[in-house]
Amino acid sequence: MNVAGPNEAPVRLEGKSVAIFVCWILGFGSLVAWNSMLTIGDYYYQVFPDYHPSRVLTLVYQPFAIGTMALLAYNESKVDTRKRNIAGYILFFLCTLALIVIDLGSSGKGGIGNYIAICVFVAGFGVADAHVQGGMVGDLAFMKPEFMQSFFAGLAASGALTSGLRLITKAVFDKSSNGLRKGTMLFLSISTFCEFLCIFLYAFVFAKLPIVKYYRAKAAREGSKTVSSDLAAAGIQAEPNGMADIGDKLPERLSTKELLVKNIDYALDLFLIYVLTLSIFPGFLYENTGHHQLGSWYPLVLIAMYNVWDLISRYIPLIKSIKMTSRKGLMIAILLRFLFVPAFYFTAKYGDQGWMIMLISLLGLTNGYLTVCVMTVAPKGYTGPEANALGNILVLFLLAGIFAGVALDWLWIIGNGSF
Repeated sequence: MNVAGPNEAPVRLEGKSVAIFVCWILGFGSLVAWNSMLTIGDYYYQVFPDYHPSRVLTLVYQPFAIGTMALLAYNESKVDTRKRNIAGYILFFLCTLALIVIDLGSSGKGGIGNYIAICVFVAGFGVADAHVQGGMVGDLAFMKPEFMQSFFAGLAASGALTSGLRLITKAVFDKSSNGLRKGTMLFLSISTFCEFLCIFLYAFVFAKLPIVKYYRAKAAREGSKTVSSDLAAAGIQAEPNGMADIGDKLPERLSTKELLVKNIDYALDLFLIYVLTLSIFPGFLYENTGHHQLGSWYPLVLIAMYNVWDLISRYIPLIKSIKMTSRKGLMIAILLRFLFVPAFYFTAKYGDQGWMIMLISLLGLTNGYLTVCVMTVAPKGYTGPEANALGNILVLFLLAGIFAGVALDWLWIIGNGSF
């Protein structure tokens, strides 16, 4: 492959469509294990009825995700992206496999010991998430925006597809003996396979695509040291000190602090998007929406509707005429989402299931659309190393928003006797 020089137009950049598809799969694998845990929440409520599994497991997951992400974001320029992402997918694979082993070993029985073991491996999901999501977003930030959009669409697809599969397994296994458990084992098995597939695709396919080689070689010329292993895996020798030729002078890079200051509004955008979403989803849907005609199907339908609209909305920004790029416009739209809080409260108290389904659909629609708008607009105009660092910063704030939202989610049950 001929890689373009500093002042040349890129040539022979084949593989864009394949790269977009692989990014989708890698995004899917980044959250399929965790979304499976959320989707099989009704099984864990049956096995551990007194431990608030939906809320507790989410609260266990997040500190490890944000703590690991903070360390990786601070040291991102020294962390090898290839090793980071492969390690993350391997950890996802091992943790999902371990959940299957725990359930098989205990024959699906509850108890504090099994619950603690599940919490340990859920914490492993958090560590893996920080490795993969931060690493992939940083990597894709200096490539084409379509790659970032596809990765985030894959994240949403993991929720939509697991929700759809959960509805199918409930219909199939609902009347059978141990139906919930059978559905859970199927979910975890599919997740384990998907994580293995991601390891293979990232390690042996993605790095060798011509268009990916080009962007990584370009980032190396701009001073990035995080792409050297991926370039080596693709058969490209990284130049010493990130220079393409002896006479090249590396551009001066903005520091992480400078990048944060210049993009604090984008970082706050992501924090506010997810603090609102996770203060409602999924704990509120399982424990605070009351009893309706759908019965045990009700929370599953609500989660499925959120995930489906979250997925659909992540493709809307591909239509340039309706993609929001204004920094002020994004902030206003994100702040207006906080009207969902009183809307959900009064709908749960006075509304019927149709209104709640409509409301959760709007929550998913705005979540996915605004996320993709922010993540594809923010990295524009930066060099490879700067875009990588900014991608890690944005994911850190996204995870911080999730953590804060999960903590605030507990406020819904204060005073209702659920403690």
